Amino acid sequence: MAPLVQPERNKTWSEADHLFMSKALELARHAQAQGEVPVGAVLVYGGEIIGRGWNRPILSNDPTAHAEIEALRKAAAHAGNYRLPGSTLYVSLEPCVMCAGALVNARVERLVFGARDLRFGAVRSKFRLADSDRLNHRVCIAEGLLAAEAAELLAAFFKDRRDRE
Repeated sequence: MAPLVQPERNKTWSEADHLFMSKALELARHAQAQGEVPVGAVLVYGGEIIGRGWNRPILSNDPTAHAEIEALRKAAAHAGNYRLPGSTLYVSLEPCVMCAGALVNARVERLVFGARDLRFGAVRSKFRLADSDRLNHRVCIAEGLLAAEAAELLAAFFKDRRDRE
């Protein structure tokens, strides 16, 4: 099932938001070129990208090698701390349960994602994990930035896979 394309609900997207989401989409295309599900992520602190990631669980034989986790690992290494307060993660697809939990544990301040993931999305579609009032940290969530482009990448990837089968 293709992800739901949501309109850009946040009418106050900054130029930086567009720039960083475009970088995440570039990484999603990189994942796609490697035969991975096209999801890309960048983690930004102080206007600088300190972590980048793209899906690579197939090539790495690692079920945790999601774009968000890869970006968080690199950002934490860069910061010298597993907590990343004041940071923003830009990701082309709504995070899953594992990734949403990692965002909370890392104390990421803000999440900006493109397309919703109706099957596995854990911040809006299936659950509202990242900003749950039951947790000690809540991530500020903005959705829908460049959602159509992100959804098109995913739809083309899965269509190509179905056509090959």
